[in-house]
Amino acid sequence: MISVAFTMKLLPGNEGVYEKRHNEIWPELAELLKKAGITEYHIFLDRQSGVLFAFQNLTETNQTKGLAELSIMKKWWAHMEDIMETNPDQSPKVTRLEKVFSL
Repeated sequence: MISVAFTMKLLPGNEGVYEKRHNEIWPELAELLKKAGITEYHIFLDRQSGVLFAFQNLTETNQTKGLAELSIMKKWWAHMEDIMETNPDQSPKVTRLEKVFSL
C-alpha cells in the first residue's frame, strides 16, 4: 500500500459548495478513481485557512498518474475551478507533503 498526502486551497466562502459537490460526486468519477487504484481517499478542511488536507491510500499497481489525461477528470476540474485555487489547466494547485512520521 502506498500512502500519499497533499494540500489544496479553497477560495473564501466556498466551504459548503465544496462539501456539496463532493457529497454528490459523479458515480462514474468515483468508479474511475477506484479502478485507478485509490483504495481510500479522505479530504479534511481547515475552515479558518481554507486549506484542504487530502490523504490517499493507493495500490502498489495504481494507475493514478494517467488520471490527469482523462476527459472526466478534466471535466471535474472545470466543475471545481470556480471555488478553489487552480493551475492554468484547471487542475487544483496541489502541494505534496512528505511523510515524516508513522506509528
